Amino acid sequence: MSSAKRLSRAYSNAKYIPFDDTSKFILFSDCHRGDNSFADDFANNRNIYFHALNHYYNQGFDYCELGDGDELWENMHFESIFEAHKNVYQLLRKFHLEKRLHMIWGNHDMVYKDKAYVDKHLSSYFEPIDNTDKELFEGITYNEAIVLKHTETQQELFLTHGHQADWWNYTFWRWGRFLVRILWKPLQVWGIADPTSPAKNFKELIKLERRIKRWILNNNLLITIVGHTHRPRFPEPGDIPFFNDGSCVHPRSITGIEIENGQISLIKWQIDTTLDGTLKVVRLLLEGPQKLVDYMKKQ
Repeated sequence: MSSAKRLSRAYSNAKYIPFDDTSKFILFSDCHRGDNSFADDFANNRNIYFHALNHYYNQGFDYCELGDGDELWENMHFESIFEAHKNVYQLLRKFHLEKRLHMIWGNHDMVYKDKAYVDKHLSSYFEPIDNTDKELFEGITYNEAIVLKHTETQQELFLTHGHQADWWNYTFWRWGRFLVRILWKPLQVWGIADPTSPAKNFKELIKLERRIKRWILNNNLLITIVGHTHRPRFPEPGDIPFFNDGSCVHPRSITGIEIENGQISLIKWQIDTTLDGTLKVVRLLLEGPQKLVDYMKKQ
């Protein structure tokens, strides 16, 4: 199956979420939450991520995670990841209980497309203090894609991970997982990168982006927002509407996309230093805000 067919299938089977100009969404992807070992790239930014996520919860945003939230290539079990970042999952649970949590699976957490696996591992967790099982994400469903559809303009935003345009990481993800666990995870401590990852292979990254842009051109310039490559993208109105929210494993920062007041923005959260030497987490606006209607195809 070609990348175009995989993207079209994801779009056809997407979960639809209605929204309007009062709706607020924060889109993050590629958190790669791990077990807090030397190979856990998320561990360096977990305080930044937690602060940002808490901000969005308090401000009434819905949270959309566009795949690779959990690093289940390097780690065999969700339980070890949960124990390493328990506060993050307890905060995500608060979104879930208020029906403000929308999850997409990527290639590194592709096991989540299996509802039975999700129900078994994510519905509850064991709390040793109480010696009981407690609810976590009971009833949650992971999707390959989500379509946000504006109730007034009927404009659609297609959200997916983006690995549909990456034949190796979509079709042969089990082989990729095997190689990462056996070979690349031990070598990562020496700074040797996985060559199968488009985030670390610039030539593959460019090819992947071209495939997605070609698909957008063939699908009425549908706004498409992905992750996977870890490279933030924010087009100007009139350009091909191909967005990328970046990742949560940039050096000392995370990037994401906000949708609020009918506008879209690319944002960055990082640790900054005040004049008196105090460290604080700050939000920076990288691109936008830009009106979503400005990306609508002219009739």
